[in-house]
Amino acid sequence: MNDDQISLRVMALAGLLQALQEVRHLAENGRVDQARLQTAMDSVLRIDADSVAEIYGGVAPVANGLRTVIGYLNNQMGDPQLPKIALAVLQLERNFSRDADAMEDVRSAVAKLAGQAHNDGATHPDILAKLGDIYATTLSPMKPKVMVQGNPHYLAQSQVVGEIRALLLAAIRSAVLWRQMGGTQWDFLLKRSEMKRAATALLAGT
Repeated sequence: MNDDQISLRVMALAGLLQALQEVRHLAENGRVDQARLQTAMDSVLRIDADSVAEIYGGVAPVANGLRTVIGYLNNQMGDPQLPKIALAVLQLERNFSRDADAMEDVRSAVAKLAGQAHNDGATHPDILAKLGDIYATTLSPMKPKVMVQGNPHYLAQSQVVGEIRALLLAAIRSAVLWRQMGGTQWDFLLKRSEMKRAATALLAGT
């Protein structure tokens, strides 16, 4: 396995963790970092991107995710809920990717939103709501359930729930990308040092 393959996997993992960090922020505080939300939604809507970097708009937009990857690999994860959610997303993606009909349903629904998102912006409330609906309709019924804990005040708000679901869809997008780049859960046991080096090198280039 060459360094480029590891770097591509790490970038996908950074995208996944960064999206899930915003899920946690929304669940706890009702707030989201707009730049990171933009990166996450763009990654969902760029269905036919030519490269991993293009999906995220470059390396810099997932810099925070790369720092989170390094923290995790150093056993310094500040939020104990984040690895649990990430594991659930990776497990859900495996079941999703085995369901060709579900994958096509999501791809078709996202493609239909592309024009509106181009005009209104990927983080427009209508786009976020529709992306959240795609997750609720197609992925929520699948196992395992991705359980998001947080402040009941915010989790009772439909807009927050919709944005959380849209971000979970982005996390699934990154999980699909992780798998497509050859990533498996064994990497977290056997490739930790290589992944940490790749994340550090990517971060240094931003």
